[in-house]
Amino acid sequence: MSVRVAIDNELPAGAVMPDPSPEHRTRLSGPALRTFGNLARLWNLSEAERLALLGYPARSTLHKWNGDLKGGRHITLPFDMLMRLSALFGIYKGLRIVLNSDPEVTEWLRQPSTVLPFAGQSPLDLMIEGGFEGLLLVRRYVDAWRGGAWLSPADRSGVPTAFQPGDIVFE
Repeated sequence: MSVRVAIDNELPAGAVMPDPSPEHRTRLSGPALRTFGNLARLWNLSEAERLALLGYPARSTLHKWNGDLKGGRHITLPFDMLMRLSALFGIYKGLRIVLNSDPEVTEWLRQPSTVLPFAGQSPLDLMIEGGFEGLLLVRRYVDAWRGGAWLSPADRSGVPTAFQPGDIVFE
């Protein structure tokens, strides 16, 4: 088997790029931070865990944003924080599909797991200690689990064979 990969710097037709403009971020920021607050309460996150999942903004900055929202003022979160929040919301959505209740979701997040990619730590620990990449790893894991692509560690029958040198050709 051989796979040919064409290297092209152009985006494919119909590709959607995120809009990092301040206007777009302002439109998304209030609802995103309020939703995160609800999710943090649901998951019983400590303030330190909240700050870590958001990418370690200053504690005073987070309190100011929340105060501005309560006062009816607009906020504009950094683009990378909106990306983190998007990953967290996707994790929650996927977990609510595969698990029956919010308490089960919270338990799953805090329970250490020997399944890859967790390697003995809890998914929440991976999301916190792994930074944005940790969030994306958990998001991909949950998406695969939700989509039926999850295999138990002992079940390797459905795993395709690895590519061999020479199978991938760059043109």
